[in-house]
Amino acid sequence: MESARSSPDGRKAGLAVRLFGPLTVVRDGVDVELPRSRKLRALLAYLVLAPHPVGRSRLCELLWDVPNDPRGELRWCLSKLRGVLDEPGRRRVETQGDTVALRLEDDFVDATAIAKAATEGIAALGMARLQALSKLFAGDFLDGLELDRNPSFNGWLIAQRRRFQSCHAAILEHLIMGLPAGSEEVSAHLDGWVELAPFDVRAHAALLANLAGRGQICAAEAHMQATAALFQSEELDFKPVHAAWQAIRRQQPGPALRTLPRFLPAEPVAAAIVADASPVENHHASLAVMPFVDEAGAGGVRGGLADGLTHDIITRLAKLRDFFVIARGSVFALGEKNIAPEEAGRRLNVDYVTTGWVRGLAGRIIVSVELVEVRTARIVWSETFERRPDDVFAVLDDIGNSIVSSISIEVETVERNRAMLKAPNSLNAWEAYHRGLWHMYRFTRSENELARHFFEVAVQRDPTFARAYAGLSFTHWQSAFQRWGDRDRESALAFESAGRSLLVDDHNPAAHWAMGRAMWLRGEQDGSLIELERAVDLSPNFALGHYALSFVHSQSGDPAAAIGSSDHSRHLSPFDPLLFGMLGARAMAHVRLGQFDEAAEWALKAAARPNAHAIILSIAAHCLALAGRLDEARGFAATIRRALPHYCADDFIDTFRFEPDAAALFRQGARRIGLG
Repeated sequence: MESARSSPDGRKAGLAVRLFGPLTVVRDGVDVELPRSRKLRALLAYLVLAPHPVGRSRLCELLWDVPNDPRGELRWCLSKLRGVLDEPGRRRVETQGDTVALRLEDDFVDATAIAKAATEGIAALGMARLQALSKLFAGDFLDGLELDRNPSFNGWLIAQRRRFQSCHAAILEHLIMGLPAGSEEVSAHLDGWVELAPFDVRAHAALLANLAGRGQICAAEAHMQATAALFQSEELDFKPVHAAWQAIRRQQPGPALRTLPRFLPAEPVAAAIVADASPVENHHASLAVMPFVDEAGAGGVRGGLADGLTHDIITRLAKLRDFFVIARGSVFALGEKNIAPEEAGRRLNVDYVTTGWVRGLAGRIIVSVELVEVRTARIVWSETFERRPDDVFAVLDDIGNSIVSSISIEVETVERNRAMLKAPNSLNAWEAYHRGLWHMYRFTRSENELARHFFEVAVQRDPTFARAYAGLSFTHWQSAFQRWGDRDRESALAFESAGRSLLVDDHNPAAHWAMGRAMWLRGEQDGSLIELERAVDLSPNFALGHYALSFVHSQSGDPAAAIGSSDHSRHLSPFDPLLFGMLGARAMAHVRLGQFDEAAEWALKAAARPNAHAIILSIAAHCLALAGRLDEARGFAATIRRALPHYCADDFIDTFRFEPDAAALFRQGARRIGLG
């Protein structure tokens, strides 16, 4: 295999499979003619990357849309693949029982070489290997191989493309860091990095610095204009790019930077407001945020800070993509007519209405908010926020964060509980999804299986439901993480379900969250962090995205960043069902910083959560042992051993992806309490 790998394009003696660009098989330097069947090519690609033998039923489900004889078609495809891949004395297509696998261990596969490098860690690779890997990206992954009416395969394809785009971006980033600044090769790699990661601030900053260093200020400013428009179209914060460019210009001689236009979020198209507006098709929950009132004026007035806060809340809720949010134009039009919130909710045919008041008193800003269920007029949630206005806009930003997160959590809770009261066979997609969430947050094997069932019901009834696919990915992730099922198989299914979520809604933060977690399972930290950063870029209020960033960084990334992300996730969602994980990630980050006393305290808080599972208890046992609190640590170890009699340090460390120094610390703690 190594001899074949010595050539990036595989054109040497032996067999090579290239998945970048059009699918190609090369034998002894000559392209092998493949059958024209697109499904045969899709089958070949899927089996090439499958981490374990695949059941025939799974392959039939993946590639055939209920034909007359899917197993017959599969047998035909396998016979043709044998003709392409097998040689005298060498069988590469292996069938055993009801499973199929390809044996390509001694052959060159471009995607496998890249995946192996990602698992090893792109940052650890030398320049020669990085350059060789970059040449393998000869085109899009499986260019042109989408299949009509095959959402399962297309979801897998999207997931793989996302995965390898992340790898490619990471390779280019590290090449740029290692090559001489200003070289033509660096410029080409920068263009590629920005194309692959158009919303990565680091990519734009590096490109701008390169252009400025070459004296191409006009080109840099043109890039700034185009990038600002791109960020505006996605309603993303352009200020970090602008700040990076200003810092670069301060370091560069020459004319001052021309003033850039201010790019403000585009106003959504307002719906026409009529007394008998047509009902919205209400498969998902819907919400109207009525204009907040500034109570500084007599009887309360509109405008100023109150309007700004309302705009901000509507925009942030819409970015979460949890439920339908009525456009700001519609609610402001009704507000201008002084229509009462409950009546506005009925006219807009929404499930929930949010109202609020802003008061500015001496040295204080007070914001009161209510969330009302329209059908019952029940106040679901209300809160008053009081802050000192040291920086009025920062204070309102913080209050807005709290309001958005609370509304999302409260609506999810109401919908989840309502779904539990309905007969399982009467649930629509939205209700099945929330029934799945109810079971998912119990964190036991049996409840996880029930959650999976209801998420599957949700996507069957609504194949465009991105969050249901993300939930399905989460259940497979849990099965792999908790060792409730075969880790390789469950990891692959988590990855495929995340791909389906991205396929139906690439702008949904939950889809990128699911993909980031699935990539972490596969050992691809660089790609995982890219996806998770994209999730929180799309929706800065997405608490689970910040928690997942903390989780990944706590093991082998930046422990200080892990602590910051953990704190922010808990600020956004202080009563989150995954609060034990947010606290546990902070504890592991403190261990890596050598702060064992702090680690023990945070681990105890995690273990005290009512739904904390055995892995969280194990974090507590190890952190307490490192802090010298051995009696408490042994108590947790005994609890774990009652449920898992053979549990040891290897089980704990193999669950995570710790850097070597962190793994050594946890082993040290395990030995102190008899888990070594």
